[in-house]
Amino acid sequence: MKYFEKVLIANRGEIAIRVMRACREMNIETIAIYSTADKDALHVKYADEAFMVGEAPPAKSYLNVDRIIDIAHKSGSEAIHPGYGFLAENYSFAKRCSEEGITFIGPSWKTIRAMGSKIESKQSMRDAGVPVVPGTPGGVKSAAEAKNIADEIGYPVIVKASAGGGGIGMQIVENEQALDEAISAGMRMAESAFGDSTVFIEKYLVKPRHIEFQVLADEHGNAVHLYDRECSIQRRHQKLVEEAPSPIMTPELRERMSQSAIAVVETSGYWNAGTVEFLYADGDYYFMEMNTRLQVEHTVTELITGIDIVKQQLAIAAGETLPFEQDEISIRGHAIECRINAEDPLNNFTADPGKIQRYRSPGGPGMRVDSGIHMGYTIPASYDSMIAKLCSWGMTRQEAIARMRRAIYEYVIIGVKTTLPLHHAIMHNKHFIEGNTHTHFLQEEHIQKTLARYVREEEKRMQTLAASLRQGKEIAAITGAVSAYIQSQKKE
Repeated sequence: MKYFEKVLIANRGEIAIRVMRACREMNIETIAIYSTADKDALHVKYADEAFMVGEAPPAKSYLNVDRIIDIAHKSGSEAIHPGYGFLAENYSFAKRCSEEGITFIGPSWKTIRAMGSKIESKQSMRDAGVPVVPGTPGGVKSAAEAKNIADEIGYPVIVKASAGGGGIGMQIVENEQALDEAISAGMRMAESAFGDSTVFIEKYLVKPRHIEFQVLADEHGNAVHLYDRECSIQRRHQKLVEEAPSPIMTPELRERMSQSAIAVVETSGYWNAGTVEFLYADGDYYFMEMNTRLQVEHTVTELITGIDIVKQQLAIAAGETLPFEQDEISIRGHAIECRINAEDPLNNFTADPGKIQRYRSPGGPGMRVDSGIHMGYTIPASYDSMIAKLCSWGMTRQEAIARMRRAIYEYVIIGVKTTLPLHHAIMHNKHFIEGNTHTHFLQEEHIQKTLARYVREEEKRMQTLAASLRQGKEIAAITGAVSAYIQSQKKE
């Protein structure tokens, strides 16, 4: 099979490098784009060619569609991989690629548009018999309609933006008195963030688990799932820890949920890699949404299945048929991913951009680190604060946890504050170890209150390391000076 000659990666950081690695193994040349803030970034150095796309603000760089398309043409790129975030789920961008004769590595723009509307996608899933959370069948048209629906399904309810994501525009409503203001606020936020003020309401599940299924489908009608992931540990609706498989999964539940995931794929006419997200509570599960892109947490699925999801994306986009059937895919072991952010855990997780003075990634059996940082790199303030994905694998969940604890201890990042202490706390939490998590885990377990101790331990360890490194430099400098003096004396 002849794959692409050149692929442009319309992204930055660790995901750009992740895609480039797959391309390199497939003998595909890679084209990087970078903003002025990223001119010294690792993905720029790793690519075969790199082009400056614009100034630091995303609107002038990684969201600059005209400039990205222009670079694709100038570089001779046949395809664009969007990574995640930025333009990855922008159907207008995918459509523009198609119009320009450039292959968009992902699903069709029509599918992205359909699944990007939470209202439209949930209605199509209802029609296909996939369970969905009770709520409004469409956008809320009036306060009276919202009140009637809320009374019918019962409080609490949640207001969501139809075009939303990442928790933007979500408002939890405990009673009728708060409903009107929540809808108004949700509409304002949705219009500001997405250019679409449409909101809907649905039953709010108090302590659900977030369970998702990774799917792959080609353009020839073949579709498989790569099993489940648990993504319940979140903060502000943003995932922090993911693992595969879900610790509560049973063969019977997996069979039902995976069938629903494949039904979503078939109903939507989906192809390429995607993720079907469900909420699970009290023995029932509900379709939440489909992410029409490569997920941040695809790593844990790769670790338990041995399947390179990015390579499959590239092959499917090139017209290839899936090389395996469902019964050929199996789970081996357990994997955990911790998202490492440059944030201050003791200051409400405020972003902490800056220069990395010392850096050493962990290693050893069962470890994987996906990052785009290095010693001397300055983390820009213009983008998401995630700087690395730390992944562990073990034959059992207990072994994966033990390896993650070790890796967190080994990980050295000096110069910026990070969420390593948060993950240290989570990995030692009794209920996490037992697999008893839900989407409000951090609040209910009062993880924030335990952080000070872990932060102090981390700071002490880093200070000790920094002191030893300084001492090592001084010794090296003295040794070098003595050696130079001896050599000069010999010459005389």
